[in-house]
Amino acid sequence: MEYAIYIDGQKCIKCGKCALLCPAAVFTGGEKEIPSAEYARRCIKCGHCVAICPSAAVFHSTFPAEKVHLINRELMPSPEQVLELIKSRRSNRAFTTVPIEQNILQKIVEAAHRAPTATNAQQVAFTVVTSPEKLREISTFTVSVFTSIAKKLSNPILKPILKLIIGPAYRYLPAFQRMQKQLAEGDDPILRGATAVILFHAPSSIMFGKEDCNLAYQNGSLMAEALGVAQFYTGFVCSASSKSGHKKLSRILGIDGNIVYAGMALGIPKHKFKKYIDKQEVMINYL
Repeated sequence: MEYAIYIDGQKCIKCGKCALLCPAAVFTGGEKEIPSAEYARRCIKCGHCVAICPSAAVFHSTFPAEKVHLINRELMPSPEQVLELIKSRRSNRAFTTVPIEQNILQKIVEAAHRAPTATNAQQVAFTVVTSPEKLREISTFTVSVFTSIAKKLSNPILKPILKLIIGPAYRYLPAFQRMQKQLAEGDDPILRGATAVILFHAPSSIMFGKEDCNLAYQNGSLMAEALGVAQFYTGFVCSASSKSGHKKLSRILGIDGNIVYAGMALGIPKHKFKKYIDKQEVMINYL
């Protein structure tokens, strides 16, 4: 076993919180007893037991003292502040050419890295692209995939069959054709002049890689908003990667064996929104 878990009986106050909060049911013991880490091999190393213990009685070798921090509740935003941030977040695609400072990108990645992952796998990795040449390569790859799809959709022989099979795809045909034209004219219809892109990826062997990456994106997106960085979700890039079998984009990024499941294009905004707009009426099903 690569790690050790035990309860310090001298410190334990027998509150039972570690056993109650553990998602893997590692601990055993009755009420008002010192818990025992009888099923330590089940541990997913989430750290709940260490974080919840009020007397620092839980020892977990994965979480030495320097990795355990008191939460500063005074720094917590109010619910109203959190909601205002969420309301103000928009997909802003108008960027300046000013590069984003490295420390700002690092904060966005750190926020994304803090997102939960299924079974605490923590297999989400990040590729930060700031090279203009590599950004162009990502856009070119994306447009090439959709240009190929547009050719198939426009084929007079295939069209009757494809309309029956994937009829909704035809609504995007003008957009695919426009992308090709814009790229040929020197515009970037995919990344829209973003000076940085953060791509979220996970090993192809991870069952919940897509879900984990998109949870991470949400954290990073809100941090970008808090930092005043404009950003939008790179849906076309992710879709093109999926439609081409993922391997080509992985090779471009040098992450063979990983699949890109989410992406964020970023830049210093040319303009900042001063208003937020209400969404359509929320649909809630109470049971």
